[in-house]
Amino acid sequence: MQGARGRSDYGGRVVRLAKFLAGAGVASRRGSEELVRSGRVTVDGETITDPARDVTERSAIAVDGSPLGDAPTRVVYAVNKPAGVVSTARDTHGRPTVVALVPSDTRLYPVGRLDADATGLILLTNDGELAHRLTHPSFEVPKTYRAELAGKPVGQATLNALRAGVLLDDGPTAPARVRRIGQHTIELTIHEGRKRQVKRMCEHVGHRVRVLERIRFGSLDLGDLKPGAFRRLTDAEVKRLSAEGSGRRGGSASRSTPGRSQPSPGRPAGARRASRS
Repeated sequence: MQGARGRSDYGGRVVRLAKFLAGAGVASRRGSEELVRSGRVTVDGETITDPARDVTERSAIAVDGSPLGDAPTRVVYAVNKPAGVVSTARDTHGRPTVVALVPSDTRLYPVGRLDADATGLILLTNDGELAHRLTHPSFEVPKTYRAELAGKPVGQATLNALRAGVLLDDGPTAPARVRRIGQHTIELTIHEGRKRQVKRMCEHVGHRVRVLERIRFGSLDLGDLKPGAFRRLTDAEVKRLSAEGSGRRGGSASRSTPGRSQPSPGRPAGARRASRS
C-alpha cells in the first residue's frame, strides 16, 4: 500500500493525523477528526481513533480502505452568497447550498459560515488546513461586514461600545473596528466568528440587524462579484490568504483602541477585489 508516500507538503515533519487529512483535502479539520474517531482511518494497516496521532508523509494512510494518494491541487473560490442559500456542503432540509453554486469535480466545503439570510463573500476550498487557519479565532483573520440597522440612527455611543467590545452570553467580544457609513448603516470588522456574532453585538447595543452582507475576508474584497456568482482565486491571492492564516495576532481587530475613530476597514488602498454572525 503506497498510501500518502511521496508527498512533500510537510517537508518530512511529523504532524497530527487530522491535520494531515485536512491538508490532503479529505475533509475539514473538524471533519477529519470525526473520520478518525469513527474508526474509518488506518495508518500502516492499523485502525487509528486518535486524531492527534503523529504521522509523516511516509505513513501509509487509508480512509475507508482506500489509500490516500497525492494531495489534489488546492483550489479556493470566492462566492457571493445570496440570501436563502445555506453555508454547508449539503442540507437535510433540501435548501440550496453554497457549494452547489460552484460546479466542480473537486470536493469543496465552505470556509466558515454565513447565516442563511445573510449575503456576501464566502470562500470554498478543498484544503481543510487552510480553512481551519482562516476561521479559527486564534489566527485572528479579520472579516468585514456591512450591516443595515433598525431603530434610531446610529450614534457615537453605539460605535464606541462596539469598538470597546460587548458582553454577550458566551463571553465578551474582542474590540471591533467599526465606522458609520450612513444613518442606519455601519461597517464592522471582527476576527472571532462566533455564531450570529455581528447580529448579537448589534442587538446588545440596541439595534436589530435588518440586512447583513460580508464584504471582506482577510485581504480579499467582494468587489463587483454578483449575487450567486463565483470566481477561482489566483495563486497570488491564495498565497496572501495563507500568509494571513499562518501567524497569530497579526492585523487583528483586537489591536484597535476602544472609542477611537478607525480607518475604513472596507477597502483600504491596494486591497484586491474578489470581483463581494
